[in-house]
Amino acid sequence: MIFSLFIFVVFVSSCVLTYGLRSYALFKNIIDVPNARSSHTSPTPRGGGVAIVISFLLALPILAFYNFIIWPTVWALLVSGSAIAVLGFLDDHGHIAARWRLLGHFAASMWALFWLGGLPALTLFGVELELAWLGHILAVFYLVWMLNLYNFMDGIDGIASVEAICACLGASLLYWLAGFDSLIVVPLALAMSVAGFLYWNFPPARIFMGDAGSGFLGIILGLMSLQAAWASPKLFWVWLILLGVFIVDATVTLLRRMLRGDKVYEAHRSHAYQFASRHYGRHLPVTLAVAVINLFWLLPLAAGVVLWNVDGALALIVAYIPLVMLAVGFHAGELEKV
Repeated sequence: MIFSLFIFVVFVSSCVLTYGLRSYALFKNIIDVPNARSSHTSPTPRGGGVAIVISFLLALPILAFYNFIIWPTVWALLVSGSAIAVLGFLDDHGHIAARWRLLGHFAASMWALFWLGGLPALTLFGVELELAWLGHILAVFYLVWMLNLYNFMDGIDGIASVEAICACLGASLLYWLAGFDSLIVVPLALAMSVAGFLYWNFPPARIFMGDAGSGFLGIILGLMSLQAAWASPKLFWVWLILLGVFIVDATVTLLRRMLRGDKVYEAHRSHAYQFASRHYGRHLPVTLAVAVINLFWLLPLAAGVVLWNVDGALALIVAYIPLVMLAVGFHAGELEKV
């Protein structure tokens, strides 16, 4: 009962904070004005993702005080999440050179991995892999890629929020069904934080998330996948499956741009979801499609891994094949036709 009430308070807090941030952005003229590389057409306030950051991070010590989560998890999420959010906030309101942003991303990732214990042993096609220091290094790059890809994928109304909510609620459901009750509280708290923001960000958006929110979501989701892997290696595959829409679109787009020799750090509009939103002339159908794919394709496959012992790597391949085809079909990474 206490936890349910607390989760509701997290949702309301995020919603109210987003309203306040929107009013502040309008008053201070912190507006995202459309340009040639934008996916929106109307000037819109930005920076609303700070509401997600504040409502979620304030919830963590309270959850630890009531023994819902352990303090090492709090320190991992709280400090790394705050660092990434501050970097994103500063970049939203000015400009930080890419090399300094990247340095901050690596530092925050290493801090979090220290508190989580690094990368646990994983199971690949039935073989247990204990990668030791190599695994920890790979985990750092994994977290840096997760937070950056989430930033890349936050380009149309509601899509980043819907993806985070679907992944978190899907994971919470599977944790409950499989008996991993102790893992439920963190993704559920994050889902409610994002849901409060989504009220204002649902197409047509009245405020944008901004880098502070998108990068924060990326690293927190990545850390939750590693936290889950320590409880059971198959749960890592569950998270990779649940986040498949974003991982596939961002990765396919990056690889194709790299092969073409593009400057991958420059802003662009060549993700599959961006081509799709232009094709349909609206953001809403694409954002809803992400929810449908998560609910009816990715969630059942993730359930197969955790509930029926389907091999995680095999389920991941099955999950990603149509996503790759969909990304290529919607021209991910291709030059935009003028």
